[in-house]
Amino acid sequence: MFSLKLPFLLGLCVLSPAIFALTFRAADFSSLLLVESEGVNYTDNGITLPFETIMANHGGNTARIRVWTAGQYDLVYGLALAKRVKAAGMTLIVDLHLSDIWADPGHQAIPAAWPTNLTGLNTEIYYYTQGIMESFAAQGTPIDILQVGNEINNGILWPVGEISVNGLDPVSQLLHSAIQGAKSVSSPRILIHLANGWDWEGLQSFWGGVFIPGALSPDEVDIMGVSFYPFYNTNATLAALHSSLVNLVNTYNNDVVVAETDWPVSCPGVALSEPSIPVSVAGQEIWTGAIRDILYSLPNGRGQGIFYWEPGWVGSAALGSGCADNLVISPVGATRPSINIFGLDM
Repeated sequence: MFSLKLPFLLGLCVLSPAIFALTFRAADFSSLLLVESEGVNYTDNGITLPFETIMANHGGNTARIRVWTAGQYDLVYGLALAKRVKAAGMTLIVDLHLSDIWADPGHQAIPAAWPTNLTGLNTEIYYYTQGIMESFAAQGTPIDILQVGNEINNGILWPVGEISVNGLDPVSQLLHSAIQGAKSVSSPRILIHLANGWDWEGLQSFWGGVFIPGALSPDEVDIMGVSFYPFYNTNATLAALHSSLVNLVNTYNNDVVVAETDWPVSCPGVALSEPSIPVSVAGQEIWTGAIRDILYSLPNGRGQGIFYWEPGWVGSAALGSGCADNLVISPVGATRPSINIFGLDM
């Protein structure tokens, strides 16, 4: 295990992972079935194994899978992958993009088959999340944590639920309807996920106004999740993340997870937010361990987990970034030493 000695960490109580571990030592490996269909086999020390087994053998205990309303990652795909997640003994997080395609800070399109007015969408999203919960439960893979929306800093189901267009009231209503639909079936923990976890002003802009009487209430949200990447903005420093998450917990006292992160092993020509961390397998361990230490340090034990985003997506190693390779798996499907982040650095 690597220990990051940065000035801002001085004074934090860094706890040994041999004694303490985060509740959720996670990865989003939604691409797994797609990668396998392209002929990729995963190996660990030369032995061919399913990726989820490899991850579990190295300390991982939680998997997040995305579900689109149509397309590649539709409900049928998600149900198939959920069977493998549960068979591996993992906690199941389902990440609803609420769109026919990728949802992220720049894209939150209403599904083509859904209404395009607020009243219709409130009804649609209620029955959609209700149906999602029923479908996963019916096959024996009940959802443990339901993530409602993906990186929703500017809302969901644009333009109706787009905060910059219509303010926070529509998205507050829509989130409430979605959560109530899910809760009509069972009691999953609810995760709301924003991008740029290092940016407290951005987080507070959302959380400071989204709780509205008659719509979303604080008791409907169990976990506040954030993305934290080193390659999109050089302001995304560990010190900034620490400050932002301390503010988040002190203000709302919710459990917190870093719901997406990566670190590159190859990244020519890109300025990273922590240039002192090597671009390497060792760097992946340092980065993850430093995030873990920040989560350990949060008030009231609220730091709960890290989700490494798509650690085994062979064939798409850039993972949408400007870096060439962010995986803990080699181009031929073999584990790198950083597969141990799930046990040693979370």
